[in-house]
Amino acid sequence: MQQIQQTTIRFPEIRLETRDGHKLRGYFGRLFQEHSSLLHNHLESGELLYRYPLVQYKVIENTPTLIGLNEGATLLGNLFMKIRSLKLDGRTYPILEKNIQSSILSIGLCDDLYSYRFETLWMALNQKNFAAFVQEDEDQQLRHLKAVLTGNILSFFKAMDYRAEIRVMVKLNITTRKETLFKNNAMMAFEAEFTTNCVLPNKIGLGKQTARGFGAITLI
Repeated sequence: MQQIQQTTIRFPEIRLETRDGHKLRGYFGRLFQEHSSLLHNHLESGELLYRYPLVQYKVIENTPTLIGLNEGATLLGNLFMKIRSLKLDGRTYPILEKNIQSSILSIGLCDDLYSYRFETLWMALNQKNFAAFVQEDEDQQLRHLKAVLTGNILSFFKAMDYRAEIRVMVKLNITTRKETLFKNNAMMAFEAEFTTNCVLPNKIGLGKQTARGFGAITLI
C-alpha cells in the first residue's frame, strides 16, 4: 500500500448538470493557466499532455467538484482562497460558500475485495477500439471492457508512482450502455459497478476524459 494526498473542493450552493464538468475544466484552466499545466493538461505550445490528470473537474450530485491528487492536491489548496466566482455560458455565479477537504489516503493492492460504482459515465472506449468492440459478441465485449478497466486502474497507479506487485483482479457489471456526445461526436459510455482487489480513492476518475468528469467512482 502507498499513501497519496487528495484535496477536494466543492461549491455546494451552485447546481449544475453532470455534463457541465468540461465547462468547469475550461473555466479554471483559463483562470489559473499561468499557475500550472496540471490545471489544463496542455503545454505552453498548446500541445496536449498525455498523462493521468492530477486535477479533475466533476459535477457530483449536481455539485461542482474539483479533485486534486499529490501535486494537484497541493496546487488546489494554494488556489482555494483565490476562487471567488464561477463563469459558465455567460452567467456569473458568485461563490458564497466553498468547502475544502484534504486527506492522506492509502492506495494499492490487497487481499480484500472492494466494490465501486461509477457515479458518472465511464468512457471506456475511443473511436478506434469502439469499431472493434461492436463486432464482438457479448462475452467478448465483457472481457474487452474488463481488460480496459484493469488498464485504467494500472494507469492510475502509475501516475501515483505505485508499482503493482500482484495481479489486478476485476469483476465488472455493466448496468447500462449510453450514447454520449464528446466534441460533437457520438460515443458509447457505461453505467457500471465493479469489484476489485484494489484500494482506490473516492471520486477519482477512471477511463477516458477523467479531467472532464467522466468515470468518477465511489466505494459501495
